[in-house]
Amino acid sequence: MVNFGNSWDKVLMGEFDKPYYKQLRQFLINEYKTRTIYPNMYDIFNAMKLTPYEKVRAVMIGQDPYHGEGQAHGLCFSVKKGVNPPPSLVNIFKEIKDDTGIDNLGKHGELTKWAESGVLLLNAVLTVQAGNAGSHRGKGWETLTDTIISKLNERCEPIVFLLWGSYAKSKQPLITAPQHLILTAAHPSPLSAYNGFFGCRHFSKTNDFLIQKNLPPIDWSIDN
Repeated sequence: MVNFGNSWDKVLMGEFDKPYYKQLRQFLINEYKTRTIYPNMYDIFNAMKLTPYEKVRAVMIGQDPYHGEGQAHGLCFSVKKGVNPPPSLVNIFKEIKDDTGIDNLGKHGELTKWAESGVLLLNAVLTVQAGNAGSHRGKGWETLTDTIISKLNERCEPIVFLLWGSYAKSKQPLITAPQHLILTAAHPSPLSAYNGFFGCRHFSKTNDFLIQKNLPPIDWSIDN
């Protein structure tokens, strides 16, 4: 039914046979037939496809995909090349520049390189109706993505969880294992970035922690 082509297939074995997911799947079949839904159905699981379970070193948690045309492609905060980076992503790039000196501003907003290097870019809800933010909340996606977070919590190797904004912070009770690092801050959106996202230095803190644990740091640059 769902095939990631990597270790997530084993980690989530049986999850897609559960009643909640079968119900979600029927809902999605109807939605994709009758409405404009983002992302493309073949991009829904890109976060897991690009970042296998054992490769995860950091996790970013978003709410649901961008609901504008051509933006969402299965990675939270990321947009396809050729699409202007949304304000939240611009603010993320600003903090990276202030924190690490890496300048991604003025480039594109596609974060595939991060995903391939170990950053799981996970939205809690993986689909959305065009122009209707939050329209697929409460349909079953949260059950799946909470399971994904819980499975990561079970991993022995340390992971950094970046929880920005109240929604992402609500996932903190799922992260209980002492080997992991939880970093919280305000959301990077223009409405809240000045309330504690700017200056959080989460990108250098993530790498300091990984290096301390003898793990390779994240390259926060993006391709040109």
